[in-house]
Amino acid sequence: MDATAFLHHLVSLPDYRQQIVYIERIPHQGAIFGKLDKPLHPNLQACLESLGISTLYSHQAKALNAILVGKNVIIATPSASGKSLCYQLATFDVLLHDKNSRALYIFPTKALAQDQLRSLKQIVHSLSLRAPKSRGEVISPGAMATFDGDTPQDDRANIRKQARVVLTNPDMLHLGILPNHQSWSKLFRNLKYVVIDETHIYRGVFGSHVANVLRRLRRLCAFYGSNPQFICCSATIANPQEHAQNIVGLPFEAIIEDGSPHGEKYFTFWNPPVIDEAKTSRRSANSEAAFLLKELVQKEIRSLVFASTRKLTELIYIYTQEQLPVPLKDKISPYRAGYLPEDRRRIEHRFFDGKLLGLVATTALELGINIGDLDATVLTGYPGSIASTWQQAGRSGRSTHSSLSFLIAQENPLDQYLMRNPDFFFSKNFDNAIINPVNPHILKPHLLCAAWEKPLEDTDEEFFGESSTMLVELEQEGRLRKHQQKWHPAPSISYPAQDINIRSTSGQNYAILDGREGCLLETVEASVAFFLVHPGAIYLHQGESYLITELDLARRIAWAELKSVDYYTQTMEIHDIRVTKLLQEKDCHGVKVHFGDVDVTITVVGFKRKKQFTEEVIEAVPLDLPPQNFLTKALWFDLPQKAIDKIADVGLDFHGGLHACEHAAIGILPLFALCDRNDIGGVSTPFHPDTGKAQIFIYDAHPGGIGIAEKGFEATEELWQATLKTVEDCPCTDGCPSCIQSPKCGNNNQPLDKEAAIILLEKLVT
Repeated sequence: MDATAFLHHLVSLPDYRQQIVYIERIPHQGAIFGKLDKPLHPNLQACLESLGISTLYSHQAKALNAILVGKNVIIATPSASGKSLCYQLATFDVLLHDKNSRALYIFPTKALAQDQLRSLKQIVHSLSLRAPKSRGEVISPGAMATFDGDTPQDDRANIRKQARVVLTNPDMLHLGILPNHQSWSKLFRNLKYVVIDETHIYRGVFGSHVANVLRRLRRLCAFYGSNPQFICCSATIANPQEHAQNIVGLPFEAIIEDGSPHGEKYFTFWNPPVIDEAKTSRRSANSEAAFLLKELVQKEIRSLVFASTRKLTELIYIYTQEQLPVPLKDKISPYRAGYLPEDRRRIEHRFFDGKLLGLVATTALELGINIGDLDATVLTGYPGSIASTWQQAGRSGRSTHSSLSFLIAQENPLDQYLMRNPDFFFSKNFDNAIINPVNPHILKPHLLCAAWEKPLEDTDEEFFGESSTMLVELEQEGRLRKHQQKWHPAPSISYPAQDINIRSTSGQNYAILDGREGCLLETVEASVAFFLVHPGAIYLHQGESYLITELDLARRIAWAELKSVDYYTQTMEIHDIRVTKLLQEKDCHGVKVHFGDVDVTITVVGFKRKKQFTEEVIEAVPLDLPPQNFLTKALWFDLPQKAIDKIADVGLDFHGGLHACEHAAIGILPLFALCDRNDIGGVSTPFHPDTGKAQIFIYDAHPGGIGIAEKGFEATEELWQATLKTVEDCPCTDGCPSCIQSPKCGNNNQPLDKEAAIILLEKLVT
């Protein structure tokens, strides 16, 4: 593909409206090779050569050298750099040398585990062609097996007894393997390697849960007499070594220098054109994605479009199809979770075989499922982190050929900041993955699970840290009892793992029921139920739109009705916050910045119906729902008196300036902490009863906190500077969704004063 020719083609189109705001050319890189300190098993070496691999890239050799001398390793290099070969070679080397050895592979999705199983079986087949039939040097294809929710019951007993490499996911490890460890004793006794692929996925609440699942795993391995090494693979993040150590709880060596070759890449920042100059309203990013995919397919460029939701996946696909000539309509397809496994496999094969030219997918394809070489990727909106952006963009150009990637901006402060400051993205050393395994809302349930698996003792602090207070709380709650210096589950406790959703901080759920048939569609966590399944909400289930007709608070049931609509819903909320404990304080340019424990109350006061694609607000609807309360962590800062005086002198709205600063800062914080906009909340007030002065708060939106506000506290000055630049550079007059407006504001974005916000931010950074 000639990337520059395609870009020239776009610019020459009559509908082109200066959407290209920046192009970064990433030059071709040749391979850098390395050497192993000691040879692999002869059969494995012969197998590699038969597969056309005569030498290893430098990072692969460095990783294997560290693994083979007993170190825990995290390999954090870009997409398509051959990370999986590192753990595959280490695994097969030990399997060939030790006939009893076992390995456990953990993937975030079932699809990724299935893809890796196919790759492992190819190596097994190649090994079988060259291995002598001596005992211990033949590995049967049946020695590799996936164990997840799709595994047939009839196969499970054989996998437990015979599989030498078990491929699973954190959910199944938590729910199925650890609580039943006695039937997995052969695996635990002989476990040599635990592989954790796509480690950057494990952040926030999910990552904090997974960290505790892995501590439970290590504890049971010690009980069975094994001490496995851990091999982690990650997209490029700023803190790979720290993140691996936080996830697993052991020392790690990080391999970050990429020796793999890659072709030239053109990374294009694409900002939808303004359609309303007064409001700085832009054309929908989804319409732009459909336009780009249409042009790519017409030029026979193999492309993948990423969309943020299942619904948008379908809509971008439909919009693109409508624009394509008849012969090309069958050359594209949507791809997302919710499809039957056989349908997903069929689409993958059609794309891999070249029968399809374009796919529109959710982030399910961000991870390394093999769908062959792609020429172009289109990202519909900033994915929320630099790591995920490169992971998605890296799906194109997975060889030495040239490739093209587009990042289409959405109409929010974060995306618009990147469009105006591309250097921030291309020069930044990625972002930090943050977890908080000791969050009591997360750790306490895992202590109960650990006690169920094997009574807890004082020595278990090696795995879980100092947790005596939580154990006493669990005893007071009637869930644990102490007997002969050991903590046992109370007689009333039965299989506690089933009550923990490791992707949330709350074990309580609301059931979504189909109003016609009364059948269960799915469940949502109680802490987010008011935002997702309030009366009047549009809820997406397997690509279908459901209208929530009733929310039964007492029975935790949301009644849903299948309904085709051309809009989506977005809640409006009011937040209140009280300081319970000051933990840290610092001075920035003479302004006090604080970090501590807070008590947050959120009330969902209504919702907006918004048109798909155009984002036009159809109407705002009030709601009467009870407030939700939780304890968490927050940062808050004072406002300079000189700024307050200047705002008064020029007759601007101080409260509106505070409110605008709060919205903009919340929108920008994900640049400094690997989190989603929905992971954080904020409050601004001209007078706060706990401090006696004007204050802006930014808090973790998860009970107990997961480290986001703390990261914001550390990077306060950078946050202020980026927020000022966002508001200052936005071309709107009075404020818009690209700078100071928030779609979730319970006060309907009133009051807001852009000029006052700029004065406040200017005085904060000087």
